[in-house]
Amino acid sequence: MTNTIQKIVPHLWYDREAKEAAEFYASIFPDSKITNVTTIHGTPSGDSDIVSFELWGQKFMAISAGPYFKINPSVSFMVNFDPSRVKDASEKLNEVWNKLSEGGTALMPLGQYPFSERYGWIQDKYGLSWQLILTNPEGEERPEILPSLLFVGDKCGKAEESINFYLSVFKNAKQGLIARYPKGMEPDKEGTIMFADFCLDNQWFTAMDSAHEHKFSFNEAISFMVYCDTQEEIDHYWENLSAVPEAEQCGWLKDKFGLSWQIVPSEMDKMMSKGTPEQLVRVTKAFLKMKKFNLSELHQAYKES
Repeated sequence: MTNTIQKIVPHLWYDREAKEAAEFYASIFPDSKITNVTTIHGTPSGDSDIVSFELWGQKFMAISAGPYFKINPSVSFMVNFDPSRVKDASEKLNEVWNKLSEGGTALMPLGQYPFSERYGWIQDKYGLSWQLILTNPEGEERPEILPSLLFVGDKCGKAEESINFYLSVFKNAKQGLIARYPKGMEPDKEGTIMFADFCLDNQWFTAMDSAHEHKFSFNEAISFMVYCDTQEEIDHYWENLSAVPEAEQCGWLKDKFGLSWQIVPSEMDKMMSKGTPEQLVRVTKAFLKMKKFNLSELHQAYKES
């Protein structure tokens, strides 16, 4: 993966298992490590561990913050095993599948599908789901791990609208592949998105519509952190994305498709990981009062002696 700074970071919410889950994932994927663990005190959920980690070069963040939200397959992670880049790609895929299967549930069994020689969708023991795919090396190159959005229920049929919306809001955005449902795939409607991918600020995503009955939809358990260098940037994403006023809290917002985002200052990580315990307490206290982040007030809280 190229070393562009990752501006959009998937964020996973666990009851208490953030560190344990991150360690589990880092043991499974190549080129993976935990980069930081910080505990913040006095949040509405008590003490919370914030864990930063990388899987196959893709940055993630996880938090242990109580049993309020449960991860479900409306957001999963697609993992590309590309034979032109990964030695013994098929064996590697099987190996990862077997490890993720421990205590997990197969949502689509590992096997041959019309779109791939080898593919499977697995929900692991922590509830997170992964789509493992043996990639066609002829196709355009994609990162190894990319978030995948599944539009179901009252959001079904909105994948294309959402992609166009996100492309209009984010910088360095581009449309990738689009495959539509053909006739005769009921309940899926002809012309809706069977599979598409798109890139926002150098982060690839995939999206799909599914008209089958699912008992889940987007929630706060998986959100996307957007790192911003300036207050202008924070304001831009906040004004364009936020569609549910009651969901606005501590940099979090919900867009019109129900997806959660966190609009955060790029320096926040540095403040949280490098700050003294006193600075941490002040910054936490300051941001817990905010809906949209105010960069100068956070600086102020960090600097106060």
